[in-house]
Order: sequence, then C-alpha cells, then structure tokens
Amino acid sequence: MSRYQARNRRADALRSRAAILDAALRLLRTDPDASVEAIAIAADVTRQTVYAHFRSREQLLAAVVEQVTDETAAAMDAADPDTGPATEALLRVLDAAARTAERYPGLIQAIVTTPVSPHTDRKVHAPISERLIRVIERGRLAGEFDDRLPAEWLAMVTVKLAHAASEQVTAGRMPPEEAAQALRTTLLRALTP
Repeated sequence: MSRYQARNRRADALRSRAAILDAALRLLRTDPDASVEAIAIAADVTRQTVYAHFRSREQLLAAVVEQVTDETAAAMDAADPDTGPATEALLRVLDAAARTAERYPGLIQAIVTTPVSPHTDRKVHAPISERLIRVIERGRLAGEFDDRLPAEWLAMVTVKLAHAASEQVTAGRMPPEEAAQALRTTLLRALTP
C-alpha cells in the first residue's frame, strides 16, 4: 500500500470515528439506551465499523463522555474561573458546566446510572475536578472557603452535589431553577468557614 493510500485510509477512519461519536452524542442526548445499531445507522456506517473503533457499547459511551467532559471543561474555562471572588467564580463555572449538561440530559442520565470503578470515576471527573480545585484553593487562601478540609474532597463534594441536582431534574422531582438554587445553597454552606 502506498503512503497516499495509507493516509487516505487513516483519514477515512478518522471521519468514521467522528461520525460515530457525533451520532452517539445526538442519540444519547435524548435516549440513554440507544443501541449500537441505531448509532451506526445515524452515523451512516455499519455496526462492524462502530465495533472496529469501539470494542463495546461501554467503550463508545466512555468516548462520548470524554468528549462531553472536554466540552464542559472548555465552558468552565470560558467562565473565567481565575477572576473575581472565588465564591462568584465557583458559581460561574458551575453554571457553565450545568449549561453544557443541560444539552445532554439522556447522556447525563446514562453516566450517572452506569456503575464505574472509583479509578474510572476519578479519571472521568479529573478535568472538571482540576478546575474546581483551582477555584477552591483560591477561595481557601482568601478566607472565603473552609481550609480545614482538603480541596480535592471539596471538589468531589461539589461534583457529587451537581450530579444530585441533575438527577433531581432528570427524574422530574425539581425544576432546573430550583435544583440550581438548591445546589448553590448547599454547596456554599459546605464550603463556607
């Protein structure tokens, strides 16, 4: 095979992978149980092509989660977490993350309800936790947040509370505005010295 043919084959594979991820995002957004077959059809590829890129539905879901995590991290960065009082910055980055999550209700439901190992959970949340820790540490230095607990712990509490708020909305137990306010109130009580 020539170098040109190999390059074309790699380009085709990258396009197929991107189409599969895009289709998975679109379908899982509203249907957390979307099948690999449905995703393949939406991506205009065969099931075999999906499995050539992702050995299982779980591996495909993990790749989609990584893509949404990257999108969430970018939204959090755009919320300017290093400016102003840490309390305000934390609420801004949480609002930015929530706006991203709102675009993927079915996917968020699938993520929250799929059991994963603690290692995988830490890995998935690492980009989000890193941004939260940065704001929390800044708030601890300024005296806005309690410095008696590790910043990593407070970041994980923040993530878990955000998931709880999302679950309440998804289950129809709270409207989004009420869940957001409950998250803010609970979180600030947990972080304030």
